Order: sequence, then structure tokens, then C-alpha cells
Amino acid sequence: MLERTVGEIVAERPSQSRIFQSYGIDFCCQGSRTLAEACERKGIDAGLVVEDLETELQDKPAPEHNPAELPPSELADYIVDTHHRYLRTELPRLHTMAQRVAEVHGPGRPALVEVAEIFEGMMIELTHHMMKEEEVLFPAIRKAASGDPAEGFPMEDAVATMLEEHDETGEALGKMSELTDGFVPPEGACNTYRALFAGLAELRNDMHTHIHLENSVLFPAAKKLAAV
Repeated sequence: MLERTVGEIVAERPSQSRIFQSYGIDFCCQGSRTLAEACERKGIDAGLVVEDLETELQDKPAPEHNPAELPPSELADYIVDTHHRYLRTELPRLHTMAQRVAEVHGPGRPALVEVAEIFEGMMIELTHHMMKEEEVLFPAIRKAASGDPAEGFPMEDAVATMLEEHDETGEALGKMSELTDGFVPPEGACNTYRALFAGLAELRNDMHTHIHLENSVLFPAAKKLAAV
């Protein structure tokens, strides 16, 4: 298991992502690292992580539905219908709350102003990112999967661009988490303040799964299809 990549482990068993999250191991943007490498970088005893992963395997049945097992075209559809739809609903809602919390509480806690600024930049980039996937990359993947690849389409370059943008999103989420002590609101925070932090934590978790499915499952499959 130590020589398998973190992304491969989660693709096979999505519930094991919880184990990696508990140790602070990135299974989405850095999912190409082996478990041994990931543990070494975090200064974690790899034996403890393996023990927890094996315990999870014994305690819980395999999931009935694992999107990582879908064919590339169906996985692209799943990502749009599930994760892109979620973002189109949540990003505007969280943006409104972030601006409101920064306006009301920012004078006493400047970090909230920075959170609002980072979020706005991330929202703009994610909106463009989704459009490029839905209008350019995913259609090219579907054509390749159908046996009729788009002639001259630079799959490697398109995937590389998406990977870079995923890294940027991961950095933005990480910075917001640092500024908010892991999205934990202070005692006495108002309802909007609490709702914002809860929403940001949920967004982070959804993006981890979203990016993992693309980086570790869909994109490698797309590059194989393009190479045929």
C-alpha cells in the first residue's frame, strides 16, 4: 500500500479520503504522490496511516456507487451534474455571505476581509475553469471515448492547464483555512458568520473530491484515450 499513490487509494475506496483528511494528507491536488512520500512530507508515521486504512477496509463495506469506476464520458457527465452544479449554487451564496461578514466584522478581524478577497478571486477563476471544461475539454474527452477523437486537439496541454488551475484553487482553499483556523468560528459569532464558515468547510470537502476525480481518474484516462 505504501507504494500506491494516494489518488489511487481514494479512487478505489472513496471513504478512505476521511483517513487522509484526518492526517492532513492532500489526496486531490497532490494525489500523484505515493502513500510513503505523502507521509514523509507530512512527518507522519506511515505505519499508523496504513493501520487506519486497513481498519477502515475491515469495518465498512465497499460503496455501492463509486464514480471513479465510471467510463470517462459518464464520469465527465457526473462531474458536471454533481460538482459543477454544486459550485454554481454555492459560490454565489457564499460570496454574498463572505462580503457581508467582511463588511460587518472585518474592522475587528482583518483576516475576514482577506478571506472575502481570496474567495472572490477563486470564484471568478472557478467559473472560467468550469466553462473551459464543459465547452472544450469534456467534449474532447467524449469524442475520444467514442473512438472519434478531435483531430489536433492538444489533450496533454489542456489537461496540464486544468491541473495548474486545480493547484491554484487548492492554494486558495488552504489560505482561507489558515486565516480562519480551519473554518472554526469564534465564540459568539453571528449566524451569518457561522453559516459562512460551515459553507466554506463544505466547499473545501466537495472540491477535494471534485479535484481528485479529475486529477487521479478522468484526466489520466483522457490522456490514454488521446494516445490511442
